[in-house]
Parts: sequence; structure tokens; C-alpha cells
Amino acid sequence: MKTIHNVKQATMSNDFKQHMECNKRITVTLMLGAFLFKWPRKEKQPVVAETVEEVKKEPILVCPPLRSRTYIPPEDLHSRLESHVKEVFGSSVPNNWQDISLEDVHLKFSFLARLADDLGHAVPNSRLHQMCRVRDVLDFYNVPVQDRSKFDELIASNLPLNLKITWGY
Repeated sequence: MKTIHNVKQATMSNDFKQHMECNKRITVTLMLGAFLFKWPRKEKQPVVAETVEEVKKEPILVCPPLRSRTYIPPEDLHSRLESHVKEVFGSSVPNNWQDISLEDVHLKFSFLARLADDLGHAVPNSRLHQMCRVRDVLDFYNVPVQDRSKFDELIASNLPLNLKITWGY
């Protein structure tokens, strides 16, 4: 029984020694770290502010003005569309140029980009998949767009005398 007890004590003492060695390393590391962080540093000299004359400028607008989405189709829409079709798809366009397919995405992008620049009105992303033929694009650009809400339209219309719309809610 003594030998078993001595073996346990020996293994415990080895574990204890390893534990103490580890603690010494941690303590030395902490002391070294504390010493390094307390090392005297050069003090920063105060920065002398130069006197600068303040120039007052016009305030810069934070937000650009709202873009008007109003679109009125031009009178020569057919001729403009046909000229853009000739530019993009080539000068030998058939008589039924409105039935030209827009399956090629590069040609479709080029065509719609030119029209958006020319007419100032672009096809929204949510409607791009509906533009399969030039006829679909023509139908889209034939529809006028008003930049007014339903409330604006109600105010502009002839309302009965007993009905008034006020914006101060």
C-alpha cells in the first residue's frame, strides 16, 4: 500500500511541478507585459493651431432635387424607333421592323439604352422581361407617364363643394 501511495504522490508531485512551471511562465509573461506597457513614452507636444480665416461658402445641397418621371411620347416616336432599329440591327431592316425579336441580350441592351438616352425615359427593370419584340418596346413608349399621385389628381379635378382635400394631416 505504501508503494501505491508513493506512486500517486510521485505522479501528483510531477503534475504539481508542471503546473507550477506553467504558472511561473504565465507570471513572468504578465510581468514582462506590464513592464512593456508602462515603459515611459515620449510625450506628445501640443499642436499649435494656426489661425485660418473662415471662408463662408454657399451651403451644399445634401439631396439632389427629385427627378420628374413625367413622360409624354413624342410625335415622331415611330420614326425615332425605326432609326434606332436600323442603327442597332443593321440598315437592311424588313418592312415589318416591329416584329424583330429581342432575344439577343446584347442587341436588346444596346437598343433599349439608346432609346432611354434619346427619349429620356427608360424601361424599368421589372418590365425588361416583357420586351420580347420591338412592338413591345413601341407599346411601352406610347404610354404617357404622369408624375402625380391619385391625391394630386383628385385635388386638380372638379370636386363637389362639400368635399375638400387638405394635406395638413
